Amino acid sequence: MKKNLLITGGAGFIGSHVVRLFVNKYPDYHIVNLDKLTYAGNLNNLTDIEKASNYEFVKADIVDGDAMVQLFQKYQFEKVIHLAAESHVDRSIANPIEFVITNVVGTCNLLNAARHIWKDNSEGKLFYHVSTDEVYGSLGEEGFFTESTPYDPHSPYSASKASSDHFVRAYHDTYKLPVVISNCSNNYGSFQFPEKLIPLAINNIKNNRPIPVYGKGENVRDWLWVDDHARAIDVILHKGKIGETYNIGGFNEWKNIDLIHVLCKVMDEKLGRTPGTSASLITFVTDRAGHDLRYAIDATKLNTELGWQPSLQFEEGIAKTVDWYLANEAWLNNVTSGDYKKYYDNQYAAR
Repeated sequence: MKKNLLITGGAGFIGSHVVRLFVNKYPDYHIVNLDKLTYAGNLNNLTDIEKASNYEFVKADIVDGDAMVQLFQKYQFEKVIHLAAESHVDRSIANPIEFVITNVVGTCNLLNAARHIWKDNSEGKLFYHVSTDEVYGSLGEEGFFTESTPYDPHSPYSASKASSDHFVRAYHDTYKLPVVISNCSNNYGSFQFPEKLIPLAINNIKNNRPIPVYGKGENVRDWLWVDDHARAIDVILHKGKIGETYNIGGFNEWKNIDLIHVLCKVMDEKLGRTPGTSASLITFVTDRAGHDLRYAIDATKLNTELGWQPSLQFEEGIAKTVDWYLANEAWLNNVTSGDYKKYYDNQYAAR
C-alpha cells in the first residue's frame, strides 16, 4: 500500500515545485494535490507529471470543512503539506476578509479534519504547515529573524498567516496533533504568477513596459530559489521534530532596486539589447501601505539540525529564472490575460 500524502495548493507556484519533487522522488507515495484553482493555481504548471501513476489531482476548497473531512476519510492521509493560501500583500490590502477566510478558516478546517481522522492513532502522522517570514514584522538594518523572534505582522496577509501559525501550534498543544511549521523568505523561480516582483519585471521588460518599484526601492528581502525551498520542505517533512518551527532562507539579501538592476542587466544580455535599455523602464510608484523595510532569515537551525542549505546564489538563480520565462512565453501570455490584466491595471494605473 502506498503512503497517502496530501499537498494543498499544489497547482500554485511553490506547491507545483513541491508536488513535482515528491512525485518524482517518492514512487512509494500516493501524492494527492488539492487545489481550488484560483487565479494563481494553474494545472499547466504540472503537465510533466500529471499522468504519473502515483499522482492524483483533486479540485476542492479548504474553506469547505465538510469536504476536507470527507477527503481525509477517503484517503486516510498519513502526512499533509499545507501550502494553500492567499499570498499577495497588495491583494490582502484590497480584500482582507478573503485572506482571513482562506488562510485562517481554511487552515482550521484542515486541522479539524486531521484531528478527526487521526484521533485514535497519530503515530507516523504529520501536519506540516508552510508559512512566511512576514509574520515576524520588519527588521532594521541589522539582525535576523530566528525561530524565537516574536510575531509582529503588519499587513492583512501576514496577520492571516500569523493567525494560522498560532492555530497550528494551538492544535499541537491542546489536541496533541503532530505538527511542524516552516517560515520561508521570498521565493523566486519558474511558474510564479506575475503579480510578484521578479516575474512581473521580467514580463514588463520583455514587453517594454514600465517596471513599477515601490517607494525608492530601499526595501530589503532575502531571496530563496523555489527548488531549494522544495528541498527544504522534503527534509523537514522527513527529519523535522514534531512541534518545532524551522526558518528557511537563502542567505541572500537584496534591496529591491538593486535586484531590479541585476535583472535588467540579465534581460539586456538575454534579449540582445544595449546595456541600460531595460533599466530605463524603472518607474517608482507610491509605496505600499505598511511596507516592511527589511526581512532576513537566519536558517542556521535548519542547516545544523537537518543538514539543509541553499544550492544557488541569486545571480545564478536569476539567470535560470529569466531563461525559463523567456522560453515559456505561451505560459506567461496565458496567465497574464483576463482577470490578471484587470487586477494589474487597478493596482498600478492610478500611480
